[in-house]
Amino acid sequence: MRKIALVAVALVAVALAAYALYTYTGAPKAPREAEKPLKGMKVLFIVSFRNFRDEELKAPLELLKELGAEAYIASTQKGVARGMLGMLVDVNLTLSEVDVSKFDAIVFIGGRGTPKYLWRNPEAVRIAKEAYEEGKVVAAICLAPGVLAEAGILKGKRATAYHTAKQMLIEHGAEYVSEKVVVEGKIVTAMGPEAAEEFAEAIAKLLSGG
Repeated sequence: MRKIALVAVALVAVALAAYALYTYTGAPKAPREAEKPLKGMKVLFIVSFRNFRDEELKAPLELLKELGAEAYIASTQKGVARGMLGMLVDVNLTLSEVDVSKFDAIVFIGGRGTPKYLWRNPEAVRIAKEAYEEGKVVAAICLAPGVLAEAGILKGKRATAYHTAKQMLIEHGAEYVSEKVVVEGKIVTAMGPEAAEEFAEAIAKLLSGG
C-alpha cells in the first residue's frame, strides 16, 4: 500500500509540474476574430435606380463590408434599386442628400442604366468632384467613369472604362487605356463586370493605406 501511495503522489507531482509548465508557456488561445482593417470607414456606393450592373456592386460591397467598412447606397431616388440581373438594394440617400465629407470613399457603379441616371447628372458630378477635392478614394467601373470624366477629375490621367464610354473619357482629357483596372492616385477606374473583383481589391488597398 505504501508503494502504491508513493506512486500516486509521484503521478500527482508530475501532473502539477506539467500544468505549471503549460500555464507558463501559455495555453492555446481560441482563434481571435479576423482583423478588420477598414473598421470605422464609410463607403458610399452610387447606383442607377434601374439597371445597375449586379457584379460591379456585389464584389466591392461584400469585400469592403467583410473588411469592416460601413456601406451605404445612393441613387436618384429612394426605394429599392434593381440591377440588370435582378439584384435588389435599399437606397439610403438620394444624390442631393449626399454629404461627401462623411465618407472615406465614393464608388460609382456602372451598368445599362448609367447613361440615363448618372451621366449628365449635376448631383453625381458634384459628388465626384467634391470627393476628389477632399482627397477621398473615388472609384468608378464600366460606364460610370463617364461621371468622373464629366467632373473633370480624369483630365491628364490614365483611366479605363467600358468601350462605349471610351470617347467620353477622351473628350474630357483622360488618357484612355485598355486595361481591366487603372489606379491613378486615389482614383480607381475599371472596365466592366469581368474586372469587379480586381476593382474591389484596388479600392480596399487604397482605403487600407496600401
